[in-house]
Amino acid sequence: MRSQDYDRIYLSPPHLGRHELNYLHKAIEDNWVAPAGPNLDGFERDICEFTGAAHCVALTSGTAAIHLGLRLLGVGPGDTVLCPSFTFVATANPISYLGATPVFVDSEATTWNLCPQRLREAIEADLGQGRRPKALIIVHLYGMPCQLREILAVAAEFDIPVLEDAAEALGARYDGQPLGTFGAVGVFSFNGNKILTTSGGGALITNSKEWDKKARFWATQAKDDAPHYQHSELGYNYRLSNLLAGIGRGQMGLLDDRVKKRREIFSWYQKHLADLPGLSFGPTEPAGGRANRWLTCVLLDPAQTTVTPELLRQHLEARNIESRPLWKPLHLQPLFADVHMFGGHVCAGLFAHGLCLPSGSALTEADLQRVAETIRDAYACHHRA
Repeated sequence: MRSQDYDRIYLSPPHLGRHELNYLHKAIEDNWVAPAGPNLDGFERDICEFTGAAHCVALTSGTAAIHLGLRLLGVGPGDTVLCPSFTFVATANPISYLGATPVFVDSEATTWNLCPQRLREAIEADLGQGRRPKALIIVHLYGMPCQLREILAVAAEFDIPVLEDAAEALGARYDGQPLGTFGAVGVFSFNGNKILTTSGGGALITNSKEWDKKARFWATQAKDDAPHYQHSELGYNYRLSNLLAGIGRGQMGLLDDRVKKRREIFSWYQKHLADLPGLSFGPTEPAGGRANRWLTCVLLDPAQTTVTPELLRQHLEARNIESRPLWKPLHLQPLFADVHMFGGHVCAGLFAHGLCLPSGSALTEADLQRVAETIRDAYACHHRA
């Protein structure tokens, strides 16, 4: 059969509930469609209540939140910022926005996140050059908590402030505490493919009242307190609209169920594909960590199977099923070809051997069966012992 004979199964599509329209209708009826209003205020309160953070600023994207967060940490021209290589480019781009230089650090092989040992090497190398890293960005990739205890201990030892990129990790926890609340600043994304969506959007959370006020100021074009438009600082048009915040309010009530479903999908794939040679699931939760399993990821061991991630991706695509390679490490991107990298073989190996499977929370049993059957068919056609 041709791919168009099958309904499309997407990697991680939006999954809306019944209540988002109520908030949208109310905003339109009350003419609150600008980047201000009851939905925006309520959405920020909802995030604070869920995470326990004192303050939340809802923004147009997670990238905007990282940008403002780094600026709050004082990052500017000439500074260096430590950053995992194994992440989406949006983690590192704001470093360049501010005229600073990223320093990339390899992953460790369990959580796939920043390696504490490589982190120490990077810090000591920077100190050896007579400079101190201005900030550290940590990422919880695919909703998997990084080795927070070890990483935060290294950051505290060298007095380096931490920005926590939890763009993919809303609803995940470490020692029972929500991710996003361990750094001086936390960041979430509500892009259309995330576990909670506002179609496009993000948020910055902090326990600092002063930083909350400053982030709001910058995010609304840094308008001075004057009857006319006056600006003494550089600002941005970064505030989330009241309309989109209404979608977020409706989504927040579903978050626990969405996390539960994503974790069930990961377990389903594990159970039904465990016997395939050379195929394993990752990443692995650290002690005390509970992932939201935003995306289910597999690794294909070339020593045990001739089925490659690209071959499997194409086989799935032929049946109209979307899958995607793991993130291409940033140190391998042309954009960052000249950036210094500490390590690199772990995340490069993950990229070479990994694939993300459809993981949307609206997937049915029949959808999952179709994905699994297609993977088994790829093995039947291409696997050689």
